[in-house]
Amino acid sequence: MFRTKEISPIEAVKAALARIEAYDGALNAFRLVDPVGALAAAEQSERRWRSGAPIGPLDGVPVSIKDVFLTKGWPTLWGSRLVSADRPWKEDAPAVARLKEAGAVLLGKTTTPEFHWKTVTDSPLTGITRNPWNLAMTPGGSCGGAAVAVATGMGALALGTDGGGSIRVPSAFTGVFGLKPSFGRVPLWPPGAFGTMAHVGPMTRSVADAALMLEIIVLPDARDWRALPPDPTNYRDGLEDGLKGVRIAFSRDLGYAEVDPEIAAAVDRAARTLVDFGANVTECSPGFADPRGIFETLAFPAIARELNRFDPGQRKLMDPGLVAVAEIGARVGLDDYLAAEQARGELGILMRKFHESYDLLITPTVPIAPFSAGQDVPDPTRQSRWTEWSPFTFPFNLTGQPAASMPCGFTRLGLPIGMQIVGPAYGDRLVLRAARAFEQVHPIRLPKLR
Repeated sequence: MFRTKEISPIEAVKAALARIEAYDGALNAFRLVDPVGALAAAEQSERRWRSGAPIGPLDGVPVSIKDVFLTKGWPTLWGSRLVSADRPWKEDAPAVARLKEAGAVLLGKTTTPEFHWKTVTDSPLTGITRNPWNLAMTPGGSCGGAAVAVATGMGALALGTDGGGSIRVPSAFTGVFGLKPSFGRVPLWPPGAFGTMAHVGPMTRSVADAALMLEIIVLPDARDWRALPPDPTNYRDGLEDGLKGVRIAFSRDLGYAEVDPEIAAAVDRAARTLVDFGANVTECSPGFADPRGIFETLAFPAIARELNRFDPGQRKLMDPGLVAVAEIGARVGLDDYLAAEQARGELGILMRKFHESYDLLITPTVPIAPFSAGQDVPDPTRQSRWTEWSPFTFPFNLTGQPAASMPCGFTRLGLPIGMQIVGPAYGDRLVLRAARAFEQVHPIRLPKLR
């Protein structure tokens, strides 16, 4: 549309800003919005398009940035009242820098729980973020603000992180597409508490948009010494190639998870749809036990270290759940930590061998429907933290595999359901291809706002 002058970057950005102004008061997707900066960037983009010299296909496209990415000129507060905004803010994180270099227009910073520690989105700094399908419900997290922004047209693309499900859970709960690429595919700096379990990825309203965004943010950055070599091919190439002959394993529960029957039935129907594209779908679980203990033993000490710089008085101003997991993490001994690291490696080997027989693994993204906003868990009488109700996502942060959440239906109450598509190591293209095949039959539906 920019190329044909059907619309201009200025019009696109104004439309996104209008959506933010109209709806974000109720939804709380943004911590910071910069209309002056966004419109100035849109004007520069429009001049490039008029002269026939756009920087690239993202030139002028409005994008939101999760408030954990360093962004030049904007404070990055991590959902915390204890991070001071009063500093120069002179650097862009790698993915932010790549988006700016591609001409994307940054609208603002989206909400996240404090230090993005959980898979719902509320924080002492910004309060509760709400689901556009039902304001009483959570959009998930920790990229809840990003998911809400994309679902409601507050920007075409959103940049998120995923250390245990933070892209995929809110994508499932809000009905958008979210991809956790292979570990190291997108450079990340600074690394944050979740270390080698943390991934950077796109959240979008279509699979093609995610592929396009990925092409930009995978470009190299020397600050991430663990990043993969740049992939020279186009992520949109082969997107429409279908799934003929692709071997797909479908697991309703990974052999250990408790799944709401309504969710299981929807994902079952979705997985079987892929047979129509020539895929070979087999009911099969990989064969590992619940790795929650492994994940918590590695993640919680990292959170404890993150909070070491805050004294007891400051911790009283923090999310109590965050403080609680930090206290658990502080008690993990070195032997237990190293044993968990070894178990993580064994899980990675198991999945490598599994993908020798199966190209993809399909599971629910989340075993339950969205629940009440402002709660960490759906049932506080028997649950205490997010890892208890989100068993399908964090295993693949441990293994570093690519995994996406694709909308695949709705509950009887009209809330979105997500299907997780897990690929082999570095199989990002195949994950995108499978999601696109499903999208051709079941286009993504977005909420209607009043």
